[in-house]
Amino acid sequence: MNNKNILLSILLLMLLPAFASADDLNGADTSWILTSTALVLFMTIPGLSLFYAGLVRSKNVLSVLMQCFTITCLASVVWLIFGYSMSFGTHGSLNQWIGGFDNLFLSEVTRDSMSGSIPESVFVMFQMTFAIITPALVIGGFAERMKFSAMLWFTVLWMTIVYFPVCHWVWGGGWLGDKGTLDFAGGLVVHITAGVGALVAAIVLGKRNGFPKTPLPPHNMTMTVTGAGMLWVGWFGFNGGSALAANGDAGMAILVTHISAAIASLTWMTIEWIKYGKPSVLGIVTGMVAGLGSITPASGFVGPMGAIVIGLTAGVVCFSVTNFMKRTLHIDDSLDVFPVHGIGGIIGTLLAGIFVASQFGGAGLADGVSIADQFGVQLTAVAAVIVWTAIASYIVLKVTDLICGLRVTDEQERNGLDITQHEEKGYNL
Repeated sequence: MNNKNILLSILLLMLLPAFASADDLNGADTSWILTSTALVLFMTIPGLSLFYAGLVRSKNVLSVLMQCFTITCLASVVWLIFGYSMSFGTHGSLNQWIGGFDNLFLSEVTRDSMSGSIPESVFVMFQMTFAIITPALVIGGFAERMKFSAMLWFTVLWMTIVYFPVCHWVWGGGWLGDKGTLDFAGGLVVHITAGVGALVAAIVLGKRNGFPKTPLPPHNMTMTVTGAGMLWVGWFGFNGGSALAANGDAGMAILVTHISAAIASLTWMTIEWIKYGKPSVLGIVTGMVAGLGSITPASGFVGPMGAIVIGLTAGVVCFSVTNFMKRTLHIDDSLDVFPVHGIGGIIGTLLAGIFVASQFGGAGLADGVSIADQFGVQLTAVAAVIVWTAIASYIVLKVTDLICGLRVTDEQERNGLDITQHEEKGYNL
């Protein structure tokens, strides 16, 4: 071999790492997760913001918009500083329970670091949008009566003690993931934690003035339906993006997401029509959210048949629990976070353990695992997350109360949070 060939061989060997790195990054996967990230952020602002804002009274519309917007900013900073490290860190001594603090301020995330076939920076941002929307969902449980300062403290503490540990348990290498728990896009991590957190908050803060004797109807259903439509579209990124690849799992996740939302919407509308004589716009959009929340944990594991059953179950059960809580228990979960998201997350997580089986059109169970075994794993996960979230949320609320007080005064509540908390009005007509 002459000197020229030797030099060429050395040059090729030096370039091999670069070639290997380029092969590891999948352009299609990266493009899809970048798109999904934008869709999930779109779910919070403007989707959830408008959905929630339309459901409250006009004197509180800005307070809800402000809370959603502020949580988007605050949760992003918390995720940057320590949230990602606590959720997905792998170096802690208690790694079955929490991720650790080796990646504070994303110190180990570089332009070249990878998470599977996508840049780690893309994975960080995608997961950040989940950390944003989860505490934003919780505000529906205490809407129209919590201090803005209390909401800030509650959000940071709740994310730290509830969301980050549960996220690590399921997705970050923790004990629930190791047990084989199925949660494709956040039935446990997002919907059950948000639903239970909202329920505890509603109980601790107490009812709004006038509830349940005085009607407290939504002030702008047009706004709510607009937000609902944005949520439906954004949910394709929420569930489809959780495949972390542009593949068949992502495609099936989007398909079953749409089916479940449609079935649950029609189911809720039909029950309401039969029971009260007229189908309502509020009912059909609430049914949609119930169907979307319920299919979330199962979306990458089940097929169309599973989606039909999950959507139908969500429509019936979530409607029933919503009415039971308001009319019988008189619990003022203002925007129905627990009966829709919490119960929906429970339904989807449990049914994922059944309809994942190949005989139902699902992706198939792991080798040696029966439907009964998988259902047991799912049930254990649901129970663990409910208990942890309930206890931790109660503690966080009590600590927040000691720091700054939780609830506005009766006079402030009567005047509305827009004026009393922000010195602004949503409408100047």
